[in-house]
Amino acid sequence: MARPTSATVHIDALRHNLGQVRLRAPGSRVMAVVKADGYGHGLERVARALTGADAFGVAALSDAERLRAAGLSQPIVLLSGFDEPEDLPRLRQLGVQTVVHHASQLEMLEQAAPGDAIPCWLKVDTGMHRLGFAPETVREVHARLAAMPAVGEIVLMTHFASSDEFADSPTQGRQTREQIRIFHEATAGLPGLRSLANSAAVLGWRDASADWVRPGGALYGLSVVAGTTGADFGLRPAMTLSTRLIAINRIRQGECIGYSATWRCPEDMPVGVAAIGYGDGYPRHAPAGTPVLVRGRRVPVIGRVSMDLMTLDLRGVPDARVGDAVTLWGPELPAETIADAAGTIGYELTCSITRRVRFVEQ
Repeated sequence: MARPTSATVHIDALRHNLGQVRLRAPGSRVMAVVKADGYGHGLERVARALTGADAFGVAALSDAERLRAAGLSQPIVLLSGFDEPEDLPRLRQLGVQTVVHHASQLEMLEQAAPGDAIPCWLKVDTGMHRLGFAPETVREVHARLAAMPAVGEIVLMTHFASSDEFADSPTQGRQTREQIRIFHEATAGLPGLRSLANSAAVLGWRDASADWVRPGGALYGLSVVAGTTGADFGLRPAMTLSTRLIAINRIRQGECIGYSATWRCPEDMPVGVAAIGYGDGYPRHAPAGTPVLVRGRRVPVIGRVSMDLMTLDLRGVPDARVGDAVTLWGPELPAETIADAAGTIGYELTCSITRRVRFVEQ
């Protein structure tokens, strides 16, 4: 019998969230970012649900190949850009656009064999300091790209480092305001559409929406804004991770639970065993007290999460039975709550689901 652990992907939630993005950025085209296998929800599954998007953003050329093989014809943008000259013919063949962020890519484009012009997204490093051209070089780079036969339309873009800090007070949002200023100064007068906003900026920086927005986590109902969940912004979680209780044991007061005996029973109590662990993608470092749902009630994880199993304090659910569903996160228990307990973000949780988890569409 298969393990009872499953990840249910809520197709209607994905579409709802795309609609919410459009409401928040009504004058912008929407690039649905589906990298990392659709943030762990399944690349093809997510893309088919989000065919209403104006384009898809991916991090790897192999993802673009998968989308085309699935019959999706929307524009695709390679967000990390191409890596070697051999990538250019494949971009042309697939009809994929590319981010250009480094001088080495300019040289490859200049030396490209004749063929269809490739639309390029010129990335400006306004303060993230990860990928992109320095602001003072942007005009020169733009002119160089515009002169290349291999280059088609040029879109100007940047990426925010701290847009999850909204401008609610003078002490917040300083870096984002500065990045917006730098971008506008560096690109003033240059032709081409603009793109600045990621998910957090769509939610909290409406003046940064520009011609294109690039939501990722928001499409999956996730928030990275401290102290909030996607529901606070009208978003719906697109994944429910669940399993079942496979044992309930009566453990005596003073006995320890799990590896390294990190949790001791304060009284005689029922301890549930759920069929999920870090081998399924649940975070091993989730501490005791992290909530799960059993029969709709929150109960805490106790002891260390192991590879295949976790243990639960069932004192709050005296009617629990072997076979009961256990929800790890979903609409009634936001992934952000689990992420906060584990010291991470919801994005990492959904991206970490492993191949042995069964995926179900709903």
